Amino acid sequence: MSGKHELLNEAAFQYRAFHEAMHGLNEEHLTEVWLGTWSIRDIIAHISGWQREMIPTLERLAQGQRPIPPSVSYDEVDAWNEKFAAAKRDVEVTDVLLELDRSHELFMHAAAQVPDDRYAPDRTAWKIVDLNSAHHYKEHGEEIRAWRESRGL
Repeated sequence: MSGKHELLNEAAFQYRAFHEAMHGLNEEHLTEVWLGTWSIRDIIAHISGWQREMIPTLERLAQGQRPIPPSVSYDEVDAWNEKFAAAKRDVEVTDVLLELDRSHELFMHAAAQVPDDRYAPDRTAWKIVDLNSAHHYKEHGEEIRAWRESRGL
């Protein structure tokens, strides 16, 4: 199995695990602030925001272009994170959950279009896909599970 397929499979596995971490939580749980200034809704918005932001990057990689235009900078990660979370603060939880599913689907489709040879642990495609899927899902899924355990949920 190629590195690309392993990474995409891991992303799918961690996506399911992330969903399982939220399973059974109600709207009150999903909107309760507990991770600094964030709730689970904010975490979800942050993940889907990054995925939406990175889809064109993957599309450019698939076309053999530079992934990030010179006019764009992701150096201020915290500002981007807050931008994505803030954009969904007044959105219904069900809509935020549906957006996560849709952004994941579109992100994975874009990732699949990038040629196999662009995927290696030290290459840009690998980093973009891992950080915005498997790594993200695992990191935040673990935080949610720990929070649930601390609350007896």
